[in-house]
This record gives sequence, C-alpha cells and structure tokens, in this order.
Amino acid sequence: MATSQPTLLHSNNASDIASSCQTFNITPEQFATLKSRSASAKSTAYCPYSNFRVGATILTRMKISVHTASPCGMCRQFIREFCDLDTPIFMFDKNGDFIVLRLEQLLPLSFGPEALPREKILGDSSIFPR
Repeated sequence: MATSQPTLLHSNNASDIASSCQTFNITPEQFATLKSRSASAKSTAYCPYSNFRVGATILTRMKISVHTASPCGMCRQFIREFCDLDTPIFMFDKNGDFIVLRLEQLLPLSFGPEALPREKILGDSSIFPR
C-alpha cells in the first residue's frame, strides 16, 4: 500500500500557517503557542542515552498547554487512548518548519478505547472473583 509523503510547511510562511490554522480549527495565536512551547519543552528534554532532544505540547479543549513527551510509538498509543483519531498533531523541526497529520495518519490501524467491551466493568465480580 503506497502512502503519500506529508508536505513540509514553513512557520515563517504566513500562508502555510493560515492554511493549517483554518484546516485544523486553531487560531494563529494557538499555533504560535504550540510552536514556542514545543521548542521550550525540547530545550529541557531529558535524554541521557540518545542525546536527541525532543519536545511536544498539547493544546486541550480547555486551551491549556501541557508539556509532554515526543510522539514516539508508545506516546502515539498513549495519545490514542485520550484523543479522537481526527486530532491534528503539529510537528516542528529544528528550523521551525512543520508537518501536520491527524492521529489516524500517525497511528494507522490503531487500538483505541472503542475496541474495549463496554458491558464489563472493573467492579463486575464475574470478571474479578473475590
């Protein structure tokens, strides 16, 4: 199955920023916050083995930015547990250029909360006998 290469956009290009903001329903101010806080998180990253600094920021529905780990495979799955597949992920490189993909593109064929049975709950004694 062939996949297309994502387009590298430039954070110094007003058209790229405006288009991304419109497509993913964020404001230019939110974009700037994501970019600056990602760079800030990268500067304080703990990476004793690889010395490869990465950083990420999450903008929640409540508009709170939270520093977190990079979207490696494990992190992508963690994000999947709490975010919809259509959640946009903005990824910046060291030059400020960026790619935006939806979570579904970053983690295709993923396992999510909807795959878990709803009728069995943790307190159900038939699952966990006493």
